[in-house]
Amino acid sequence: MTTIVIVGAGRGLGAAVARRFGAEGFAIGLISRNQEHVDELAAGLTAAGHTARGYAADVRDANSLTTALDRAAHELGPIEVLQYSPLPQREFLRPVLETTVDDLSGAVEFSIYGPVTAVQQVLPGMRTLGRGSILFVNGGSGARPNPQVAGTSIAFAGEAAYARMLHDTLAPEGIRARQLIIPGAITPGHPTHDPDVLADRLWHLHNHPGDFRAFAEEMPDA
Repeated sequence: MTTIVIVGAGRGLGAAVARRFGAEGFAIGLISRNQEHVDELAAGLTAAGHTARGYAADVRDANSLTTALDRAAHELGPIEVLQYSPLPQREFLRPVLETTVDDLSGAVEFSIYGPVTAVQQVLPGMRTLGRGSILFVNGGSGARPNPQVAGTSIAFAGEAAYARMLHDTLAPEGIRARQLIIPGAITPGHPTHDPDVLADRLWHLHNHPGDFRAFAEEMPDA
């Protein structure tokens, strides 16, 4: 059994992705800052017949993130899929003229240092497997900068550049790096933004080669 680890696991998209990959036989590692939160998610998945465990880590703390990923690999099995999808913190969502250096420092830690830390931790295992996927999930500002959310727009640009370089570099090794852009809110029952619909999209990105970036819905000029 191999494992999907969802960094930024929540009750919406994270839980839907966990169910989708769990139905395909993956063990599920759930990472968020709150241990009680991921334990509750893991218990629900376990009750539904999946293998799941929760791990507390802050993506802005490299040691806690690497420790959580290491524990998941040892307790659940090799990590074949890494999904990086934590929700940006409120202080990153300020207008461009109100965004300070401190705001950007946090956003860069969150959206660049965190992904690099996670990828460096899981990539050796994927290379041993000879396959794997690194799935980045971002909002619309990941494709089209929005001056009302300057921190994420700037940091997501760096995250996307890193992810695209991974896509180009790792493809010959059978390891995929893909980005799903979700403009607007994730909304149950929505034809393109429902969590289960998005989970299916991520399953497809894991299983099928293609362009680096995919969209939940089209964005003009993106």
